[in-house]
Amino acid sequence: MHQPEASKWVSDDGQAAVDVRAAVRTGDIGAIERMLRADPALARARLGSKESGSATPLHLVAGWPGYFPNGPQIVGLLIAAGADPDARTTARGSSEPGPGSETPLHYAASNDDLDVAEAMIDGGADLEAPAGSIGTPLDNAVGYGCWHVARLLVNRGASVDKAWHAAALGMLARLEAILGADPPAENVSQAFWHACAAGQRRAAEYLLSRGADLNWEPDYADGTPLDSATGLGTRQENVISWLRELGARSASSD
Repeated sequence: MHQPEASKWVSDDGQAAVDVRAAVRTGDIGAIERMLRADPALARARLGSKESGSATPLHLVAGWPGYFPNGPQIVGLLIAAGADPDARTTARGSSEPGPGSETPLHYAASNDDLDVAEAMIDGGADLEAPAGSIGTPLDNAVGYGCWHVARLLVNRGASVDKAWHAAALGMLARLEAILGADPPAENVSQAFWHACAAGQRRAAEYLLSRGADLNWEPDYADGTPLDSATGLGTRQENVISWLRELGARSASSD
């Protein structure tokens, strides 16, 4: 894959990186505008180093936990100023992207930040960017239980070419077409697990009729289909963590 060369590298603890990070986390559009006027190259700069790994300002907007104030507007500002929506992260010890390197859209897909993901797509982000932590942005969205971004990606044209995608999204006709007449048992059981994780009962019933293992466990996640069905999606987990950080309490704990 081709990675456009960044205009500059900015150390993680450099003032520019500190300022960009603070502006992103507080949603300070004015500060972002001032920084870009003073240094337009900052839009596509790499924040970090070969030793620590690097990302771009767009990755900061899309990064965990997401939902930063004015995130979509800041995405638009950065892309208009020349930020590359398909820039990849780099790992520790490398100045170039490698296996598992992710685009900002991968990041948004992994925390279910729908508005930021939509801004990235509007800015030209590649829906099919491969080789992220799971694969494409859709692989990430479905794999991490990010159902809002998963549906956005499909609505905007992402390919649904795996049975576990179709099952998790409740796309029954597509699921049947992907499986065909004699699918591998592993594919059926994997799709069943993801249908249960996504609360797609009709897809789960269909897959069970095709021979899915009721208690199949993947090697990339913990638990059976029942365990996956009783878990929470990424967006719910995110909100719960946020509320607890604010000191919110449950009525049942009174």
